[in-house]
Amino acid sequence: MEPPDDVRHDLSPASERHSGAEAYDHGWTRDLHSAIRCAAVLLALLLLIDWGAGTFTPWRTALWCTLAALLFVVLCPPRVSAGAGWLRSRSLLRTRTVRTDLLVSVRCLDGVAQRLVLRDAFGERVEIHPQVLVANPDLWYRLDEDAHTSEARGSLLCGATALHRMSERIDRETARRVFKVSGLE
Repeated sequence: MEPPDDVRHDLSPASERHSGAEAYDHGWTRDLHSAIRCAAVLLALLLLIDWGAGTFTPWRTALWCTLAALLFVVLCPPRVSAGAGWLRSRSLLRTRTVRTDLLVSVRCLDGVAQRLVLRDAFGERVEIHPQVLVANPDLWYRLDEDAHTSEARGSLLCGATALHRMSERIDRETARRVFKVSGLE
């Protein structure tokens, strides 16, 4: 799908657009340390069991190190950041960026691992966990502001309802936090 005519003059890829302040996932460092701790504990337990059973060999140690590294790769959270007109998810293996001011669809995938899937007019796609947006209002503000721009331009063909549901969820969580902090809960 081609972007609307009124935005053709501003179609630089999202990686080239870095104007304004960026918003980051503030819980990413904590989640990264958690993934490291889980992998380290698994490795320590496996090595301890091997040593206690008397089966401690270099090959088994390499196997346990590989298993712990795989656990880390699985648990390592993507780093989500956003700026004016773009949202980026950076994992260990790849970086994905979408133009949030040219969104075409937004889908909320429910299931074991909830995901919010954003797709722009260039075919780029980013999946993020909705909890990242709930925990980081500045990220949500950037996405919501640009999604409204997409909706006003007519490029957002599918997903306005998913965004409105996400907005209600974030408003609920924010109100709950305010009540908790003020002692009214």
